[in-house]
Amino acid sequence: MITKTNIQVKSSKHNKPILTDVFYTKNNIQKPIVIFCHGYKGFKDWGAWNLAAPEFVKANLFFLKFNFSHNGGTVENPINFPDLEAFGHNNFITELDDLEDIVNWIVTNPDYKEEIDPNNITLIGHSRGGGIVTLKASENKQISKVISWAGVSDFGARFPKDEKILQHWEKEGVSYIENSRTKQQMPHYFQFYTNFKENEARLTIKKAVEKLTIPHLIIQGKKDEVVPPIEAENLHKWNPKSTLFIIDEMNHPLGCSEPYTAPKMPTHLAEVVAKSIEFILTK
Repeated sequence: MITKTNIQVKSSKHNKPILTDVFYTKNNIQKPIVIFCHGYKGFKDWGAWNLAAPEFVKANLFFLKFNFSHNGGTVENPINFPDLEAFGHNNFITELDDLEDIVNWIVTNPDYKEEIDPNNITLIGHSRGGGIVTLKASENKQISKVISWAGVSDFGARFPKDEKILQHWEKEGVSYIENSRTKQQMPHYFQFYTNFKENEARLTIKKAVEKLTIPHLIIQGKKDEVVPPIEAENLHKWNPKSTLFIIDEMNHPLGCSEPYTAPKMPTHLAEVVAKSIEFILTK
């Protein structure tokens, strides 16, 4: 297996690199491309994502994962969010831009020309990343299939509804959320909200799902307390041609934690990966 990590992909619209890992077998066979997007307060090396990658390679897939440019990591430290200023300036449009850049980078990269099938691209997203890949799949005709792992169904519902809270956020210019792992107070500048409102039609996941015509897999855990199962059921309702796969005891991080030190994937993530590979390889 060839593994290349922390490749700095240039962002076309933003001033920070998109750190990227690729995993594949060098055999001069054009393979389906799988692009994985992490979730909120996530990163490409979180939990057991690095244990999942080889499973895709074993199935003769070309697997790619990356850090969104403004996820708070840096080239030197992609894990512990040293760049909280970048995190505060992140928004959904920036993440869609980053994903577009990654798609363009891989399909035009001469280094991988013999190893990838540019006409066979699957997007996978976990949690917030599930929403991002769904939006991108509905607007980018290059995408062949899309898979949501515990993915959100509504970005707007995650903003405060109370006008007083919104007014306070606007007045202060920033609100904070604690990272339970690092104990950092992670900022969200008010632009996060205004950027959403300015682009609400494009960022409404329901509209995107209703437009999907490509194969669409929704994987959800019954014990998910962050993204409740009703969100997966809504996604499936909006696209009745989608495939909904419920795992009884699975929680939101798919059995993973950070750091994850076991030598094998947790049972639920292994099941999610196996189901995803089966879906990707189905003609």
